[in-house]
Amino acid sequence: MTHGITQTESLVGPRPLVTAATAVIGLVAISATAETDTFPLNTAVLLTNPRAAIADAGAGTHLAKCLTTITTICSPQIVVVRVAAGLNADATEDNIIAGIALLESAQSVTGVKPRILGVPGYDTQAVTTALVATAKKLRAFVYASCDTADTVAEAVDYRDEYGDRELMLLYPDFTGYTGEAIASAMGLRALIDHTKGWHHSLSNNIVSGVTGISRAISWNMQGSGTDAAALNAAPVTTIIRNTGYRFWGLRTCSDEPLYAFEVATRTNFVIQDTIDEGLLWAMDKPITAQLIKDIIDSLNNKAREFVTSGRVIGLRFWYDPDVNKASDLAAGKVKIDYDFTPCAPLEDLGLTGRITDRYYADLGAQLAQLG
Repeated sequence: MTHGITQTESLVGPRPLVTAATAVIGLVAISATAETDTFPLNTAVLLTNPRAAIADAGAGTHLAKCLTTITTICSPQIVVVRVAAGLNADATEDNIIAGIALLESAQSVTGVKPRILGVPGYDTQAVTTALVATAKKLRAFVYASCDTADTVAEAVDYRDEYGDRELMLLYPDFTGYTGEAIASAMGLRALIDHTKGWHHSLSNNIVSGVTGISRAISWNMQGSGTDAAALNAAPVTTIIRNTGYRFWGLRTCSDEPLYAFEVATRTNFVIQDTIDEGLLWAMDKPITAQLIKDIIDSLNNKAREFVTSGRVIGLRFWYDPDVNKASDLAAGKVKIDYDFTPCAPLEDLGLTGRITDRYYADLGAQLAQLG
């Protein structure tokens, strides 16, 4: 018998879900003269103030150039893996690929997961392939160049090497240094995520801090018969100059049409990561109707937030009793279904013009008004 007050905490009901962080860059770069305390070799380190870290990157090094380009555009969190140059190109490539692998476990070391990956200026086919493999594990996105392509035709041909939704290829480069376009794309992607959202494309945004394009690219707003049109059709994202320098192109290298757009791929990843990170509280709890209701309510609350903010067109979660068999539930397995519609970017705007005489109908009235 209790003489007094007994308190019982009720832990039922939906929980808030935090949107997964997307503007975290994963950069593998080379420097022989970096301060080892700030940039230890072959180690993933988190820069929360990347502008301040440039002084420790080594004057004029690849690492310093990449950080300068990115921070000219914005100042995101950057996970950096510094690697050493090898005795030859193959050895350097091996070192870079080993550094890319370190990004996969960076969260356990730095507390954040890199989502925007690149190795500006050193993204050979082997390096790009390694980046994509790592991106698949992290639900990240890769920006890479068309390797050694010197012409539009070579860039288009190189594009056929890939069929991955995690990859956007860029051609040509900016003129500052080899790889400047990739570093710029990484910084711009982080900026757009911060200021507009991950549902906005990289394309048709001004790139700050650049002074020229490495190869002249013909372009017009009609979208046909130009270098830009040929590259976009491949699809490869290009660079145009029109009131500033802009990336021009919306598509990934995906062989699946549903993930043809950069924003569709990244929206899918954000939803998946938000679910994974937001439902930790539910794992290992007893499977009851209340638990399932709390999970679905939590998810649909977040879905309504995404829809209301314009980040997706639609998103809905539900429990289907037909696919949740009693034997599966007893074995600790619950299946929740969902579908979503990402915001498609306006890629092709069509207008139809007609000649008509109907605007002459009130000419007499207009003339009378003139006196």
